[in-house]
Amino acid sequence: MLVFALVALAAAVSASGIAYWLNRDAVLTRTQDAALDEFSKSLKDNAASLPGSPTCPALLDAANDMADNAQEYHVLLIARPEGGGSCPAASDPEAFTMDMVPDTLRRAVNKKRAVTDSNSAPYHLYWQRITQDGEPFLVGGAKVIGGGPTAYMLKSLESERQDLNSLAWSLGIATALALIGSALLAQAAASTVLRPVQRLGEAAQRWGEGKLDTRLQVSGTDELANLSRTFNQTAERLEQRVAELSAREAASRRFVADMSHELRTPLTAITAVTEVLEEEADALDPMIAPAVQLVVSETRRLNDLVENLMEVTRFDAGTARLVLDDVDVADQVTACIDARAWLDAVELDAERGIMARLDPRRLDVILANLIGNALKHGGSPVRVAVHADDEQLVIKVRDHGPGIPEDVLPHVFDRFYKASASRPRSEGSGLGLSIALENAHIHGGEITAENSPAGGAVFTLVLPRDSSELAPAEEGTTGNGDGAGNGKERPR
Repeated sequence: MLVFALVALAAAVSASGIAYWLNRDAVLTRTQDAALDEFSKSLKDNAASLPGSPTCPALLDAANDMADNAQEYHVLLIARPEGGGSCPAASDPEAFTMDMVPDTLRRAVNKKRAVTDSNSAPYHLYWQRITQDGEPFLVGGAKVIGGGPTAYMLKSLESERQDLNSLAWSLGIATALALIGSALLAQAAASTVLRPVQRLGEAAQRWGEGKLDTRLQVSGTDELANLSRTFNQTAERLEQRVAELSAREAASRRFVADMSHELRTPLTAITAVTEVLEEEADALDPMIAPAVQLVVSETRRLNDLVENLMEVTRFDAGTARLVLDDVDVADQVTACIDARAWLDAVELDAERGIMARLDPRRLDVILANLIGNALKHGGSPVRVAVHADDEQLVIKVRDHGPGIPEDVLPHVFDRFYKASASRPRSEGSGLGLSIALENAHIHGGEITAENSPAGGAVFTLVLPRDSSELAPAEEGTTGNGDGAGNGKERPR
């Protein structure tokens, strides 16, 4: 609207300015031409017959005769009368005196020019516009050829100025009306264009909020209407596609959950059998013992994988819940390390008395995965440092291995990601770090991985000191889901 109004204003002002100057030039030119023509004719009829040295009364009569005209100008005649001296004769001495004639005009009128082929007369008629006491006038002058008097005329241009002022006001009002009209037209045009665009933007925003059933009302056949139709068609296809993908994802989650549940029953029986076989390993034939140990280890690995899959399905389904308790973080880390017999391989830097309200079981899962991953794929010793402020709890797990390759860093928390394709059957399931990250997220925290400048990898766990706001009103358990030691593979 502003640009439209400015363009309209510039166009209106330019057009009004041009119209004003053209009309001004036409009015003044017509007025002065008519006055000068009348003055020249009257000078020829009344002053040309005067003798070279006329008497003052004769000169005054001639001035009065010349002033009696339709153009309403005053006349001033100057001649040398008989007996010498000068005799200025004015038709109205109070209205027109010699002092009102500019010096430049006097010199031009009295200047004699050589008669040539291009100049037929020694003297010419000259004019000039002046302002006297705020009123505009036209002053003209000429010298009678052959030694006659010098004549000047004075015509008021006040009526022409009033006419031009009226014209200027009319043009100004027309410009203002044009500006207002252009602003209204710009607003109407902008509304016509911007309102559909605004509706389109609001619909796209609702899309971003997940409201894929959003549609636009379409009317007309212009480009914006075609764009709205395309938007609706795209929204419909996208909604159908998302619905299909959601159904497939839900089916996949159900399949994994059902499979995990179905596997638990036979796994329970197999686990019981493997435990018996493991207890009787010393009494078995030496040729059979390695096979029994392989069955025992693979059964445990399969059991951990099933438990991890069930935990992952809980996170995907949004059924994982926090069971909060006030814990001493240093005691919790010590208990995690002691339960897995890692005391000799782990250095702990944690002050007693750092209290936090969180889910102890899920914190144990996070710590077990991070520390187990560092012990398995990093280098000893593994150092665990605990720091806290009023709002956050920070736990850093650092190993002294070669670190994580740069191309692996973005994927360390991906599910089933293995850093080395040559070790697909490692002890880890590739779910440990992803489960640790999900447990951090459910607390409102985060885990990051990076390489230390001094060597080794550093995993940083950041949790709020109090996760009460994230816990449901009725807290419930969600199964153990303990992915301890099931960290991701990465090069040593």
